[in-house]
Amino acid sequence: MSSYSSNDLTQDLRRLGVEAGDILFVHSSFKSLGPVDGGADSVIRALEDAIGPEGLLLMPSFNLVTWELRPETWDLQYTPSTVGWITERFRQLPGVYRSDHYSHSVAARGRGAKAFVAGHLRQEGYGSHWDREPWGKTFGLHSPMYKAYEAGGKLLMLGVDYYTSTYVHLVEAMYWRMLRGRSRNTEREPGFPALDRVKLGAFWEGSGEPRHGRVGDAACRLFGIRGYVDTLQAEVERNPKPYLR
Repeated sequence: MSSYSSNDLTQDLRRLGVEAGDILFVHSSFKSLGPVDGGADSVIRALEDAIGPEGLLLMPSFNLVTWELRPETWDLQYTPSTVGWITERFRQLPGVYRSDHYSHSVAARGRGAKAFVAGHLRQEGYGSHWDREPWGKTFGLHSPMYKAYEAGGKLLMLGVDYYTSTYVHLVEAMYWRMLRGRSRNTEREPGFPALDRVKLGAFWEGSGEPRHGRVGDAACRLFGIRGYVDTLQAEVERNPKPYLR
């Protein structure tokens, strides 16, 4: 079996719709790609070649150990990413900046990377049940995931399914704010909602928005983050029951 080169993967990414200058948030499975010359470093190089020097590459570098252990195991520099080998390798590379959040940190390299992840200790914006002082709002206005939403970034699902789509948590945070606003004059505040990512993914697929293609052996999806979040949010507000877990 032949191996894929970094250039092969770059060409696949461009055919999928990744463009120069993109803000690209990547959920990934290294194994799904098949054999790659140079391993994870080649995959990262392919992603950065596809977005070019004006682009910004973002990856989750989450610390998803046992819930109670996350705060005490968190170290900005040394705590490993638990969401895949590509994300862990990316976190370790020179010029990569990581947001300071004990659970849902994001790593970035490219144009404006340092500033893009610098605000994760701030408290403004959407609340969630992952919020814990002294860290800021997990999906607040200064969090990297919200900033990628605001900036018109793209989401690349590289060999993974919708169960991995952490952006549904932003939808949950937005929906929770709406629920809390509605219940302001009642005695009981609603709990943070848990939405079914797979069912919402099926709804999103029905919209026809995701672009599909292969990068190496990996089945991939690419779509705009803002359209994804806004469409899911509107659907959950309109018809919540099928999606609540």
